[in-house]
Amino acid sequence: MKRLLLLSLLLTAPLCAQEGFQSLFNGRDLTGWDGNPELWKVENGEIVGSTTGPDQLAYNQFLIWRGGILKNFELRARIKQSGNNTGIQYRSTENKDRSWSVRGYQCDIHPNAPYRAMMYEEGGRGIVAQNGQGVIIDPAGVKWLASEHDPVQADIAEWHEYTIIARGNHLVHQIDGKVTMELTDFDAGKRALEGLLAFQIHRGPAMKVHIKDVRLKELPEGGVIDFATHPIPSDAQIIEAPAPKAKGKGKAKAKAKKDA
Repeated sequence: MKRLLLLSLLLTAPLCAQEGFQSLFNGRDLTGWDGNPELWKVENGEIVGSTTGPDQLAYNQFLIWRGGILKNFELRARIKQSGNNTGIQYRSTENKDRSWSVRGYQCDIHPNAPYRAMMYEEGGRGIVAQNGQGVIIDPAGVKWLASEHDPVQADIAEWHEYTIIARGNHLVHQIDGKVTMELTDFDAGKRALEGLLAFQIHRGPAMKVHIKDVRLKELPEGGVIDFATHPIPSDAQIIEAPAPKAKGKGKAKAKAKKDA
């Protein structure tokens, strides 16, 4: 009887607990989260963020999780969105001169296929890796296209599960378990190995985002890949090089063209 009872408890336990995930949203209110109350609320067990139009916001704002600084982790959240695009910020830092403003890695939630669950660096390097790309950023900041696959298709106006897996300097985004982009970031001066988690409200055209089932599993620390032991694949192509410094500008440009 005891064995049957134990089996029953295991089968009925929350899936997130079985997998080592913790829920970051209680379904009732925004306890643990910090954002502009004019933009964020809880409705029908969902986090809802919305704007009314271009004149409402002067800059992008965020609902920031105040539960701690994240390093290595796996995050899952079910999201649907309409109007202007949104995103999930992670390993981010606050902009102290603006309320509810952060900069850093973002899993973009966008209606355009190339941008859907791509890697965008808010307040930094911009578009880093699009949907369907595996990208390596070398220690000098040059972006290399190391692999390609068909972009993951999804109607973002419907519910989908977005997953972010961050281990050291290796980052993966997924929609419904399908990899959209993979990034290995060797640029020690610009990458982030820890930071804040947040959801975005984008300035501009009116938008609405619904979020639920926000689950987090923290992973063991470490895992930074060493560039010396993981060279750029021989068939990789440069997709973007950083702007050359004033000194030696001509030589830097010539080298970039030659390498391309």
